[in-house]
Amino acid sequence: MSDLGSDYEDEEAAGPYLGEYEGERNEKEERHGQGKATLPNGDTYEGQYDSGKRHGQGTYRFKQGAGARYIGEYAKNKKHGQGTFIYPDGSKYEGSWVDDQRCGFGKYSYINGDYYEGEWQNHVRHGQGCYYWAETGSKYVGTWKEGRMEGAGEMVHANHKYVGSFKENRPDSKGKYVFDIGCQQHGTYTGVEQADEKNEDEEAAPNLIPKWKAGEITEIKLEPDVDDLEGMAPPDGGSTEQDTEAATALTADSKDSLPQDGTDSGPAVVKAPVEGNEETVVEDSEEDEVAPAEDAVEETADQGEAAEPAEEQPPAAEE
Repeated sequence: MSDLGSDYEDEEAAGPYLGEYEGERNEKEERHGQGKATLPNGDTYEGQYDSGKRHGQGTYRFKQGAGARYIGEYAKNKKHGQGTFIYPDGSKYEGSWVDDQRCGFGKYSYINGDYYEGEWQNHVRHGQGCYYWAETGSKYVGTWKEGRMEGAGEMVHANHKYVGSFKENRPDSKGKYVFDIGCQQHGTYTGVEQADEKNEDEEAAPNLIPKWKAGEITEIKLEPDVDDLEGMAPPDGGSTEQDTEAATALTADSKDSLPQDGTDSGPAVVKAPVEGNEETVVEDSEEDEVAPAEDAVEETADQGEAAEPAEEQPPAAEE
């Protein structure tokens, strides 16, 4: 049934449009159980209600937003639990929500093919997770803090990877480059200040550029399972000493392709995801009695959905 009475002849006589609702109600005439509502701004919600609030499984569709919608769980009018949010630009988040925020484990897929899969907190990447760049095929696997690469991690490329510590989206302190050719180079990253471009009335802000100081080169030792070696002899009368000599020769021949001390900055490291402009999708308030102003947040039993949190745009793939 409609929230508007049937005695009104036109909208002007009826007063402000309060939306429509068809579905179950409780003894207090609150929306309760399964129902479908059309909000004053044209958005729609179909799903479960509890004492006048969206609660349980439901689907919220935005009139303005090119198919933007949320499909998942609600708790007291907020996205809470497991759900999928499809944004106006086509990007998508699938995972856990807490109080309208991405929180817990989830996957965000960007329209350029990039994706992040891992832990979230307060709507940003936080904890353990993997960011994949579709353009280069590179990926970062490791620790995130408040949306940035921070802590232990690996930057994996096509034929080598960097393993070490990260700080503010850049490699920092001790680490090593591991190459598919069978060797690894240890070293240290330090931040070198480089001034950014400045306006006439502004001072240039210092910008730290990671600089690689190369160290020892060692072979990668693969330790076979002890159980596989018991009772086994080298084939064809071969010697394990010969294998060691061959590996040593490979390492020596590879030195020319590795970064050295001085001005060489080492193999390219994929930079952190770059946050773009934000878009806001607004969910208008939904009430049985009076429709509140769009910018008001009221803590009442009939409170509707507040403004949708600003959403990040897909980071640009970098080499």
